[in-house]
Amino acid sequence: MTVDIRVIRAGQMYRYYLRETVVGDGRRLARTPLRAAQEQAGLPVGRWMGRGLAVVGLAPGEEVTEAQLRNLFGERGRHPYADRIEADLLAQGVSPKKAFKAGALGRRVTVTGVDFVFRPQPTIYLLWALGDEETRRVIEAAHEYAIERVLEWIEDEVAVIRYGKDGIYRVRPPGGLVAARFRHYEARSGRPLLHDHVLLSVKGQRLDGKWGSIHTLALHENTVAASALYNELVAAEVCEALGLATEPRTVTPGRRPVMEIAGVPHELIRWASRRSDQIAACLAELEHEYVTAVDDDGELRFLPVVSERARAKMNQIAARKTRPPKRKTQPLAQLRAWWKVSAILTSKVAADVINSLLEHARAAAAAIRARVATVVDVALAAVDVTATVFVMNDGGHFHRRHLLAEARRHLALVLRGRRRGPGLDDRIVAAAISTHCLDISEPKTVRGLESGYRLYTARWDLSDLPARRRPPTPALDPDRQPPADPGEPAAPQPSGQDAGEWEIPRIPLQYERAVLAGAVVREKLRTTATAVRGRAYDVVAHQQAAMPEQLLAPEPADPEHDDQEQKPGRREAMDLTALRALRESRTDVEALDLTAERLRHLQDAFTEAADRAHTTMNRYARRDDAETPHPVREDDQQAHRPQQPGPHRGRDAGH
Repeated sequence: MTVDIRVIRAGQMYRYYLRETVVGDGRRLARTPLRAAQEQAGLPVGRWMGRGLAVVGLAPGEEVTEAQLRNLFGERGRHPYADRIEADLLAQGVSPKKAFKAGALGRRVTVTGVDFVFRPQPTIYLLWALGDEETRRVIEAAHEYAIERVLEWIEDEVAVIRYGKDGIYRVRPPGGLVAARFRHYEARSGRPLLHDHVLLSVKGQRLDGKWGSIHTLALHENTVAASALYNELVAAEVCEALGLATEPRTVTPGRRPVMEIAGVPHELIRWASRRSDQIAACLAELEHEYVTAVDDDGELRFLPVVSERARAKMNQIAARKTRPPKRKTQPLAQLRAWWKVSAILTSKVAADVINSLLEHARAAAAAIRARVATVVDVALAAVDVTATVFVMNDGGHFHRRHLLAEARRHLALVLRGRRRGPGLDDRIVAAAISTHCLDISEPKTVRGLESGYRLYTARWDLSDLPARRRPPTPALDPDRQPPADPGEPAAPQPSGQDAGEWEIPRIPLQYERAVLAGAVVREKLRTTATAVRGRAYDVVAHQQAAMPEQLLAPEPADPEHDDQEQKPGRREAMDLTALRALRESRTDVEALDLTAERLRHLQDAFTEAADRAHTTMNRYARRDDAETPHPVREDDQQAHRPQQPGPHRGRDAGH
């Protein structure tokens, strides 16, 4: 996720934010004014944002002062100008108790706010760090725009004020919320990481004018949907402004691909994410300790395979163990110069590519947009979203927020960095709920009656899906290597290898089954009376159209005309050496080395290649129909979808 959340409590935690977070995670010296500390760190001042600013006498974009922060977040939720209000009333002869109460925003609270951290995808902040000044300004503007839209969505759809006995009543804050935004430029490792801390106050005003507290659990529950919305918006704004496009990249096999800017080499991401290697090495050691840990009786304490939940916990431990100390902050201009030199020297990417990174990304975007159509079929999107959410949630039970997050991921996948119309994600969710979801809510509280907390499951049966493999139960010798696959006998650990040098068996990830579920349901809908009407645009076809092998691979030999000479003037197929490097780089265009001439070649050959592909498909379809059909296993993934050309079958690169 690219949006994180953490609660802010009055007291020690607030002092941590005031001492370090508001000055770029540096160490603020005692008795140093906030503005002076931010100038020394080379960071911009904090800015107020949110629709609730007018109620407390603030304006959007106004500078955040230390006194305002202390009152709102450090004094258990007081008015930003509580000092001024109290002083004026005391001067008028009002008692100190009444003057103090006048500066309060309702009841005093311990949790005074939440800290949302917004950071764009790595390829976006790499373009921001290594590009020119114009590119930097465009990306920062898109970053700020996406944050504002997400905050508006939180104000309109997520934030609720609880009041009454046990918080039984819930209302939206009609005046909006108040937040302070602080910009940071780098990660703890010193590598580029554009991100903003948005300190959101929990104080909100009800319709009757009284102040209440925002329910922080609702904010936590919708963080995934907020992250999906931010990713979609920031990528669309950057791509539309700079002429770029996005592509799915598989970071971890079996997990959901990440949408990144096409044309930015993956080696640059590795250079910027230096801590990822440190965390991975520490994680491998923790996994080895996990599968070989024994109790006092010599029995294994845990399962001999690592579950997804256990691995997530160990990943958090590895991140804490490898966390480096904070560095002294530096001005952005100095950082950008150092980043470019470091990338050229240590990233294994050619200097001319780094110096012209935006041009390479634009060439890749032109290739993608020339062959990938932008079609959003709401009906099929609803199928895809429901199937994925159904499989990836334990027990197949989910809420509307799960569908909304998945719908936004689906749009980011299909639109490839293009803007979409407002409310399209809500339309997909509405279609999914009305057509493919069954309401199984049994509300016992007022909260369960709310639309956002209705409980759903899928209407159709997915019993024909391959069963998820279960972890083996027999105990293993802790001195032997864990099996390469659950159920296989254990093999001795190779001598001379340390922990992490051999693979730890893991339970298969749920996303692999979610991909298959979407294909199964789509095929069921096509073969029944309730098939989807209109233009049945498949995400599978969209994914395969984005793969360059579909256009650049040589035409299959025709046995009826293989003795004919090649037509004069026909261009030769592009060298496939770069395409073979595709699987190693895990991206669809960065290995193509697209020059201007090759790009023209690609665009000119688009129509001709598409016609050849259709002709070949029809020829092989007729040949297959004439042959005797062979039996297909029930768990064969290809049995649930029509055969597609090319090596990439299914939707493993999607979502």
